[in-house]
Amino acid sequence: MKNIILIGMPGAGKSTLGVILAKTLRMDFIDTDLIIQEKTGKLLHEIIGNNGPRAFLEIEEEMICNLHPRHSVIATGGSAVYSDLGMKHLKSEGMVIYLHISFEVMAQRLRNIRTRGIVLVGGSDLCDMYSQRIPLYEKYADITIDCSGGDFEESVEKIVSTLSGLR
Repeated sequence: MKNIILIGMPGAGKSTLGVILAKTLRMDFIDTDLIIQEKTGKLLHEIIGNNGPRAFLEIEEEMICNLHPRHSVIATGGSAVYSDLGMKHLKSEGMVIYLHISFEVMAQRLRNIRTRGIVLVGGSDLCDMYSQRIPLYEKYADITIDCSGGDFEESVEKIVSTLSGLR
């Protein structure tokens, strides 16, 4: 199986669901946010706070473009879709699955917005960010899975079922 790349809003469950999906499919797991933190030695919100959102997006793009995974589930940061170059690279490396959640679910799940490392471009708020990103997630997605209801196990089952239908 090709790599599986998870995209979606902050709080969609990319990291948590990604680990479960990787175990289920016997694949490796990569979290691009953790790679950024490892390579920079800083937490995401520190990079954004100290260097600004644009600098963070440049770091994220560079890291994504240098990623060459094999047989992996990759959880991207929610802002990965701001880089056309990065997303084209990821699409060349595997299948992109958009984990869709409603704005209400996202807002409910994001309790730690200040320490989460969320990129808000141009002074936008969460509502603006949600509206900006939806068309980008839809543009790059090969598959869309609704993750607003149920638990992570149910979402993993939806993904596995959808993938097995593609074989």
